[in-house]
Formats: sequence, C-alpha cells, structure tokens
Amino acid sequence: MQEIQIREEDEFIKLGQLLKKAGMVSSGVEAKVVIQDGEVLVNGEVETRRGKKIYDGDEVTFDGETVRVVK
Repeated sequence: MQEIQIREEDEFIKLGQLLKKAGMVSSGVEAKVVIQDGEVLVNGEVETRRGKKIYDGDEVTFDGETVRVVK
C-alpha cells in the first residue's frame, strides 16, 4: 500500500487532488469521471464527490490500488 503525505499545515486533501498526487489518474478531468462513475472507494465505501475531504489515516482505492493518507 502506497502512502501519500499531506502537508503538516493542511488538515485534509480533496479526493480529486489525491488521485492526481498519487498518480492514479493523469488529470483532474479523469479524476472527475472515475469518481462520478463510482469507481473510487474511500475507506471501503463508494464515494462520488470529487471534493470529498480526505484526512490523515483515510484509505482510497481505485483500479485495484490503495493509498493511505498520512500527515
């Protein structure tokens, strides 16, 4: 499982931004499409909001790959 670190001063990262930062998608448009299509899981549940706030300890899964957010 890959870990993605967010800046210490940030409390969260938005789901679309996380997918791009983790290299799971190549663009914001692609992130929007896969999220809206219900292909992304946050902590094991389907998430369809691109702006969903992802916090320290949350896990995001897409296309068989999971990343955990750490501060």
